[in-house]
Amino acid sequence: MPMDRRKRKLILRRLGRLPGRGNLFNYAGNKIIHFYRKGIRSTRVAWPSTLMLEVTNRCNLKCITCPREYDLGKAMDKGEMDLDMLKRIIDEVSPYIDSIGLTGLGEPFLYKSLIEAVHYIRNKNRGVIITVSTNAHVHGIDQTLSEMRGAIDSIQVSVDGVGALYESIRKGSRYPEFNQNVRKIREVVTGSDTGIMFNMVVMKENFKEMVKVVDLAHDLGIDHVCFTLFNLAAVTGYETPYYRFFASAEFQEELDNLKKSAKKYPGIDIEVWDQDTQPGFRKCPFPWSHFYITWDGFLVPCCAKPFPKELNFGNVFQSGVMNCLNSQAFRDFRKMWYENQTPPFCTRCHMIDLPSR
Repeated sequence: MPMDRRKRKLILRRLGRLPGRGNLFNYAGNKIIHFYRKGIRSTRVAWPSTLMLEVTNRCNLKCITCPREYDLGKAMDKGEMDLDMLKRIIDEVSPYIDSIGLTGLGEPFLYKSLIEAVHYIRNKNRGVIITVSTNAHVHGIDQTLSEMRGAIDSIQVSVDGVGALYESIRKGSRYPEFNQNVRKIREVVTGSDTGIMFNMVVMKENFKEMVKVVDLAHDLGIDHVCFTLFNLAAVTGYETPYYRFFASAEFQEELDNLKKSAKKYPGIDIEVWDQDTQPGFRKCPFPWSHFYITWDGFLVPCCAKPFPKELNFGNVFQSGVMNCLNSQAFRDFRKMWYENQTPPFCTRCHMIDLPSR
């Protein structure tokens, strides 16, 4: 699949803002180490190029697509990342990092230090790509965003349907408020380097809304829509046979309708999940990239099941980023990846159990 315009733009932006002076040597050297270790099938990793920082796991909605609303999520400790600790992480990784996502199980725009965090990252490394996610239901989100206009590279807006169905999935939401806030966000970022994308989690309840979401993107001036599948890794009350629906003729027909409909809007890039390769642990990128750090500093396996009480590879606040990334437990985890053996932690994930077409 050819690279979409959004990713191409972000890559070119990053290449145009590579580190200067001594940091360029560190940055380039780290890339060489990365490819060398990959080539020799090492279980060690170089300094990370991508990080996800869960600045908070508090949220103002209760979406049925979100792991925080099920058993593991209800049992997790809740809070927000201490700003000084966030800065310490950035100080560690800043010479090497390409992108940082300020996202996780919570609503980032509820994080009281979001503006300061974004500007600290930007001032520390002017080239890093900063992404923030939102449900677009925070009062005054446009005013907050106006203070980060251009400093954030991409805003990912979660949308799982249109109208009444949207509200039935995103519990506590109000669709008119969502629509209005997205329009306000669009007005604030127009003419800046900040882009907007939609992200839709697709499930049986909303799969017929995919075409409507693309129509909505066109109406609101959004040029990128990502569709991903409901992940059962941390969801209770659903069994893995649920995944068979995504291989059904009914679903594939709707997916074809989506692709045909998208041709009406050549300015919108549509990103869909990979159902063409065989499932298995080796399909998962998370042992090697997009490392997830929880609000309280734990390095967890991935964003689909980010619960330290279930599994973590250490606390970066206490041990530092690289000590956790290359801990023996994480290296053993990556060894299983090479052998394509699914860790018990990863069962029920759609990387493992979603049937290929």
